[in-house]
Amino acid sequence: MISSVITRVVLDSYGISQRFQWSDMTQNWEAIATRPADQCDDYAFCGINSNCNIDDFPICECLEGFMPKFQPKWKSSNWSGGCVRNIHLNCLHGDGFLKYPNMKLPDTSSSWFDKSLSLEECKIMCLKNCSCTAYANLDIRDGGSGCLHWFDNIVDMRKHPDQGQDIYIRLASSELDHKKNKRNLKLAGTLAGVIASIIGLSVLVLVTSAYRKKLGYIKKLFHRKHKTEKEDGDLATIFDFSTITNATNNFSDRNKLGEGGFGTVYKGILVDGQEIAVKRLSKTSGQGTEEFKNEVKLMATLQHRNLVKLLGCSIQQDEKLLIYEFMPNKSLDCFIFDTMRSKLLNWTKRLEIIDGIARGLLYLHQDSTLRIIHRDLKTSNILLDIDMIPKISDFGLARSFTGDQAETNTNRVMGT
Repeated sequence: MISSVITRVVLDSYGISQRFQWSDMTQNWEAIATRPADQCDDYAFCGINSNCNIDDFPICECLEGFMPKFQPKWKSSNWSGGCVRNIHLNCLHGDGFLKYPNMKLPDTSSSWFDKSLSLEECKIMCLKNCSCTAYANLDIRDGGSGCLHWFDNIVDMRKHPDQGQDIYIRLASSELDHKKNKRNLKLAGTLAGVIASIIGLSVLVLVTSAYRKKLGYIKKLFHRKHKTEKEDGDLATIFDFSTITNATNNFSDRNKLGEGGFGTVYKGILVDGQEIAVKRLSKTSGQGTEEFKNEVKLMATLQHRNLVKLLGCSIQQDEKLLIYEFMPNKSLDCFIFDTMRSKLLNWTKRLEIIDGIARGLLYLHQDSTLRIIHRDLKTSNILLDIDMIPKISDFGLARSFTGDQAETNTNRVMGT
């Protein structure tokens, strides 16, 4: 029996993405995946015949055998035009399939499902139909599995390592041969690289000890990724303003993570693929140069798993930027004050979060070189990493005092 498989993704206003599949048994929509949303959850964010991967940079790429339909727009991160084939399919000359593992399957509105076919039979049936562009072996929520065929363009596909499935995209035989040749060339290049590395290592072993200091100095310079500046005895990494501008797509609204009294926070991706959070201090905010220097100075000296790590800063004229490690699960208030998200926190996880916050405060008050009073501790300043580990953030209003002081005074009300 052949029937249509219907799935849908719902993205609510609180940043929760839920994927549903229609169940013929219960005659109802059933949730098959729930997680915090990201850009790839926007329907067809990368256009047609493309793959969205939030862990890559850029996050959109054309499928193998395809190229951007509008190349200039694609280079400027406008992916809405999608991709088109390099070579059109020709059933008479034979086509093949390229496997994409661990994918969220594309839009199934123009696909057909046959519960009786095996994976190999599914492939044969797709090859016989010149309009068939992809196939997959779909796991059915009511039990069992079956064959799913797609026709025409592939829409809304993304990498999904946790709950993804394998899909086979149809390509012209010449494209598959080209892919195979590229793989062989890459393997040969890797082999040559290994041999060259072995030879180079052998040469280095023979270098006399007289050159070791010089080589160590050169290596240290080579691996230094950013300039450093020493201020008040603390090292702070200084990023070029243009580097952060490119990483945040020129501070695009699409990259905005949140906004507070001191400025706006953006998500960014550096050229090496590292995700960052960039706090762009508002020119009209209450946090001026002194508060900015205060946060850089304090955060540069603090190292604890329950404190957000400051990666560096950037200053250009009136622009002041703080660059932090990226926290994919946002802040604690996004969970405990939200009806749906609060259900994701069981009491065990809540206790772990409370314990983590307490450990961070204990470090600030007793174990760090400078004792710190945060003065603005609230749920929006408790960020959660990918494993829901809490990290205290935003030290713009913090007050420090030396280790031999038992107390200190503050002359005005701080925080909210």
